[in-house]
This record gives sequence, C-alpha cells and structure tokens, in this order.
Amino acid sequence: MSDHDSPISLQGGMNPAKQILSAEEGGHWPVPEGTILASGVRRSAALSVDVVIVTTILMVASKWQIMNAWNVTLWASADFHYAAAMAFILFVSHWLYWRWTGLRHSRSIGQRMFGLAVIAEDGSAMTSQMWDQRALRKLIFLIPIANIVVGIMEVRRVFSRHTHQSNIDLHVGSIVAHADSLPPASRRHIK
Repeated sequence: MSDHDSPISLQGGMNPAKQILSAEEGGHWPVPEGTILASGVRRSAALSVDVVIVTTILMVASKWQIMNAWNVTLWASADFHYAAAMAFILFVSHWLYWRWTGLRHSRSIGQRMFGLAVIAEDGSAMTSQMWDQRALRKLIFLIPIANIVVGIMEVRRVFSRHTHQSNIDLHVGSIVAHADSLPPASRRHIK
C-alpha cells in the first residue's frame, strides 16, 4: 500500500471540501471560519428599505412631484422632459445615497437594519471606485419591470453560489455578510 496514491490528498492543510469551495467560482475570497454570508431574501429586504427611505425623502422634498418619474402618460407626452428630469433626480439621489453610505459606513441604512456589511473579496474595506460601481449597478432596481426580472435573477444567483455573490458583487469584487460574524480585522471599518 505504500506505493498506492491516495485519492484524497490534503494539500496546504485544508480539507477536501474547503479546497473545492475555494477553487470554485474562479478562486474567490476564501470565507473565514464563522462568517455568515447574507441570503438573497435579507439582501432584497435591505434594498427595499433603502429605496423606500430615499424615495420618501424625495417625495416630501418635491411635494410628490418625483412620482412623475414613473408617469407613463407624461413620458409619452410633449412634456416628457419633466418626467426625464424627475427620473434623473431619482437616479442621482439613489446613486449618491448608496455611494455615501457605503463610503461612510460600509453599508446602507437598510443593510445596517438587517445587520449586513459589504466588504471586498479579500476582507478589506471597499474602495471609492468599488462603491461607485456598486451604486451605479444597483440603479437597475429603480426601473419598473426590469427591477423584478433582474431582482429574481440576482436572488437566484445569490442562492446558487457558495459565496452568495450576486452579479453586482462579482463585477465589483464584494461580499455581503452578517456584520457580527466577520473577523475583527474585516469589520473594523464598519459603522
């Protein structure tokens, strides 16, 4: 038996299951022991809270005029520029909100309410450029019908990947996890 190669080898002191998981998906960030990755349901709920917060502030500030961003008849009329202006304000406001809360707190208010944090795949804080890209890609969730289709696809992808990463996460290089489950070195920048 000494000349027989074992079908299971422990390279680097890691068990076979962890080797498979770390090699899967192109070798993304190896999740530290004890880290609880965010589910698609919790992430969707946090996103919904964020959209409600920003949209409510915009509705109060504009005396409900921001609702014209979704007014199909206004978009089809000669005054479509008014709806386009409201849509522009809506998109810019959400982008600024996600970017600012990300840079300042490493998570949005909705993510904070659900105990989530966003970090880079290597466990470090995300850069300004990463927050810009993440905020820009989340704007798709403000477009009616597209938000439902893309939302369902993203939740399915979160459930199908061992890292629970959506396509936005994969593009940006981020991981969403329960903040309290992260190692102290990875959560020191989270507020």
